[in-house]
Amino acid sequence: MNVPKGDQTRLVIVGATGMVGGYALRYALEHPAVKSATAIVRRKLDIWHPKLNQVVHRDFADCAALAETLSAQDGAVFCLGAYTGAVSDAELRTITVDYPIEFARVLHASSPGAAFSFLSGSGADPTGRSRMPFARYKGEAEKALLAAGFPRLYIFRPAYIYPVEPRKEPNFSYRLLRAIYPAFRSLFPNQVIRADDLARAMVDVALRATGDRGGQIFENHDIRGMVDSLHSHE
Repeated sequence: MNVPKGDQTRLVIVGATGMVGGYALRYALEHPAVKSATAIVRRKLDIWHPKLNQVVHRDFADCAALAETLSAQDGAVFCLGAYTGAVSDAELRTITVDYPIEFARVLHASSPGAAFSFLSGSGADPTGRSRMPFARYKGEAEKALLAAGFPRLYIFRPAYIYPVEPRKEPNFSYRLLRAIYPAFRSLFPNQVIRADDLARAMVDVALRATGDRGGQIFENHDIRGMVDSLHSHE
């Protein structure tokens, strides 16, 4: 992996109180190419690290106040989201569509050269034809981000994200998948990804110093390939 020289990378993590975002922050803090990691959170994290800068921001529908925080940043990893059924449909759309678009608007205005790594989901439908609200909303967010002008945009579409560490599952489907995970992984390896592996891949692409331009979309099998490559170089 190519990374910027001189340990000058400044990275922003959004959603660090969540599962994937939490792993992304921990990985970034320990990464030698990261000079500083700014966690933008709605409640302060109970951790300390010399690279860590915490910024409490509760209203992601309006990120104008983050303009100064987001200036001179090299990349951002956006993992903020909500589970279907955990909130109303209106709130799900607000979190899934409005929040990332508003954050991306301010980030790009403040740091036009920053890379953006976005947590989407398997089945995201930019055409808006899907019967599943989550797929339509993720697709709508992707479409807007691809048009936002980022020099490097990375969209991740994981399938089932295995939590790794025990947690209270959000619904029955997740409880079932966790219970049968070993068998499910063996039968359908391209339909699962570990939360920590997904986080590492999202951080690593944001750190890459490449000449690539434009947006790239990574489906679950692509993410697994990235993870295998990371492990092979350890």
